[in-house]
Amino acid sequence: MAQVETVAEPRVELPVELFKGMVEPDWCPGCGDFGVLRALQGATAKLGIQPKDVLVVSGIGCSSNLPGFFNAYGFHSIHGRAIAVATGAALGNHGLHVVVTGGDGDGYGIGVGHFIHAMRRNLNLTYLVMDNQIYGLTTGQASPTTEIGHKTKSTPNGNIEMPLNPLALALVSGATFVARAFSGEAKHMTDVIAQAIQHKGFSLVDVFSPCVTYNKINSYAWFKERVYKLEEGEYEKTDFHGALQKAYEWGAQIPLGVVYQIDRPTYEDGDLALKQGPLAKLPLGLTAEQGAELIREFM
Repeated sequence: MAQVETVAEPRVELPVELFKGMVEPDWCPGCGDFGVLRALQGATAKLGIQPKDVLVVSGIGCSSNLPGFFNAYGFHSIHGRAIAVATGAALGNHGLHVVVTGGDGDGYGIGVGHFIHAMRRNLNLTYLVMDNQIYGLTTGQASPTTEIGHKTKSTPNGNIEMPLNPLALALVSGATFVARAFSGEAKHMTDVIAQAIQHKGFSLVDVFSPCVTYNKINSYAWFKERVYKLEEGEYEKTDFHGALQKAYEWGAQIPLGVVYQIDRPTYEDGDLALKQGPLAKLPLGLTAEQGAELIREFM
């Protein structure tokens, strides 16, 4: 019998306003997180993903308020645990597009353990980190990505700790999509986030999202003088060692765009329990009476 070819339905772009939450953002005027919110709204609209098919999970911090400003399912979890919560949600219903949002303190500080293990498992998650190189919510302490010498509320004589390199950590931990964006380049950031959501596997987008209140060094002007787009030159994004070199490029020139992308089986692909489809949509195999009895037992 001849095989019948299936034709994918054409994607229909949706209005960005569809993803606008009922609550207005309350970030400081000029905060880079406004740009990330708009880029995420633009990316989901561009991909034609319905709000009911998106879950946004966050931790704690200024940037972690984002799920409340985005029209989709949302979960505001606890400090450093956003990826753990997102993992549970994604395995419970891997038919959802699960996006994790947070800051450098939340994700690269207290949450760094979950970050590493999610990448080595290659869970199908998209992680947007609003990296402002400072703790903004707690009013200006040094974060894991604060540069050496930076004077902050917690380092009045200058930071003496080497900053964590998010892109390099993602690469060596097994992430299959590693990218960087900048709130000052809105259209480019929207495109990068759209690619990250489309990618099957763990996707990190480290976003330079300037804190206009507590970080007066890594400002929009500072980044605009230094950033350049990888796709505007010759670059092979499947080259691991080339990507690692780009991850360490810092100073006069800082790359934006997709630094690394490969295809590798996801955790979900190998889990036998998920072979029949999303767990949330599978029958429980219980009668109505058994289901009612379970509910009574746990009430």
